[in-house]
Order: sequence, then structure tokens, then C-alpha cells
Amino acid sequence: MSELRFPIWQRPYLDALVELDLKTLSQRIATAETAIFLRCRALAINPDGQQERQALDDALFGLRCLKRQKLNFPNWEAGHVRVG
Repeated sequence: MSELRFPIWQRPYLDALVELDLKTLSQRIATAETAIFLRCRALAINPDGQQERQALDDALFGLRCLKRQKLNFPNWEAGHVRVG
């Protein structure tokens, strides 16, 4: 694998993507989300970093997909949620 461009959050993100154990997946996703949100907060005061911001956005999208597909989270972006 090539060197990660943004390892501080990409490593936990990739760990979540390759996790096969559903019991561990929730924790891996939470760890990745935390790393991503902390990095987003750090970038908020920095006018540079547009490429990393896009990569962060893409990673969050990937985690949302993973949560829906593997952990049966609802699709909040669909505009409606069936209850009951």
C-alpha cells in the first residue's frame, strides 16, 4: 500500500473499511469518525487544505454507507424514515 496522505485520520478510516467482525465494526467506525471530526475542527481555522477537506467529506460519506450496509443504520438522506 502506498503512503497515506493524511494518516492521522485515514488509518482509522481504512481500519473501519476492512473490518469484517460486525461486533468490532461499530467501534472502528466511531474511532474513524472521531479522528475525522477532530481533523475537520483543526482545518476550520486554516484557509488551506481544500483537498483534505474533500477527502474528509468523501470518507464521511463512505462511513455513512458502511453503517447503512453493514450495521443497518437508516438512510437519513432519503428524506423519510419509516417508524414502526
